[in-house]
Amino acid sequence: MTAERPALAVLVKGWPRLSETFIAQELVALEDAGQPFEIWSLRHPTDTKTHPLHDRLQAPVHYLPEYLYDDPARVAKSRTIAQALPGYAAAYRIWRADLRRDPSHNRIRRFGQACVLAAELPPEVRGLYAHFLHTPSSVARYAAIMRGLPWSFSAHAKDIWTSPEWELREKLSSRTHGAAFGATCTGFGAKHLQDLSAGTPVDLIYHGLDLTRFPAPPDREARAPDAPFHMMSVGRLVEKKGFDRLIAALALLPADLDWHWTHIGGGGLGDLLQGMAEDAGIAARITWRGACDQPEVIAAMRAADLFVLPSRVAEDGDRDGLPNVLMEAASQGLPILSTPVSAIPEFIQSGTHGLLSDDTPAALADAMLRLAHAPDEARRMADAALNRLRRDFGMDPGIRQLNTRLNAMLKGAA
Repeated sequence: MTAERPALAVLVKGWPRLSETFIAQELVALEDAGQPFEIWSLRHPTDTKTHPLHDRLQAPVHYLPEYLYDDPARVAKSRTIAQALPGYAAAYRIWRADLRRDPSHNRIRRFGQACVLAAELPPEVRGLYAHFLHTPSSVARYAAIMRGLPWSFSAHAKDIWTSPEWELREKLSSRTHGAAFGATCTGFGAKHLQDLSAGTPVDLIYHGLDLTRFPAPPDREARAPDAPFHMMSVGRLVEKKGFDRLIAALALLPADLDWHWTHIGGGGLGDLLQGMAEDAGIAARITWRGACDQPEVIAAMRAADLFVLPSRVAEDGDRDGLPNVLMEAASQGLPILSTPVSAIPEFIQSGTHGLLSDDTPAALADAMLRLAHAPDEARRMADAALNRLRRDFGMDPGIRQLNTRLNAMLKGAA
């Protein structure tokens, strides 16, 4: 006798993804809390490594066709099945209205993927939950309308700030087949979505950190102000992370400071940024490690003297939310230098839990120099950040709140 399929389908952009540990952490915690689900991914993985968290997940993973021409027979068969569903006409009408405002190949792909999802979801499914409010939520919304199911979302950063307002409003309205509920990981983002909502409740649910997955912080030896100063960053090499300005700041550091900077992460700006470092004459002081798994990241944090994340608002409006790497750095007692962008001040009060600097190269250089020459101050702020993490940013309260919302959605659809 086979076990009944789960009632919840979780939609993600890609699985697994090294840059989205916050999603893996949440899904593992939901499983541990007794919430069964299956994952439906819009994309196949491109990373060559995985985190230990990914290996803990027990949920089955299904992959939708990333591009409709990848599997035309599957798409055609699914479209035929979808057209017989009671909500197909409404979904098609809504999608056509969306397509008039967004006449893109991506919008067409979303509807095709939604047809596959609606056709292939097992009959036991009573609700959908999508990570990210842009593409995954569009696919979830169209499919949910076709199947007559409720859907919900977790929003993060880019999906909030680069999506057109008309689309956000419709996904947050009970009159336009909006979500049953939404969650987002920053107060800054929650207020923005709550202001746009017309019927969809939006909860502030910090990702927090499951501290049981991390070693206790190391006993850091007192560092002399003139000792070598090892800085590190973790983040994708994209505009909103601000690494171009960090490289310009590193070039401003005085010659008598013995510094080194290590970067962990992939991204499309790698060649450009490495070229900037070479042009500035500082390439020998930089190590580019590329994508690393979480144990490698934590080991690097334990060996460093300062964590730097110079986040900024990109030209298209994209920005960070509250990056989990800041909490991971705090978990290892590593002093933090960042910027007051988006929700970062919700965790780091400048001068208390770390320093928040303007993202100009001169300001970043001054802040790095200050922390290099004041190791006692840096350690005091790192201790305060660790205490704040332990007190206010644990994972469990958010998982309980999310699980309650999901159960209510599924019960209402029973």
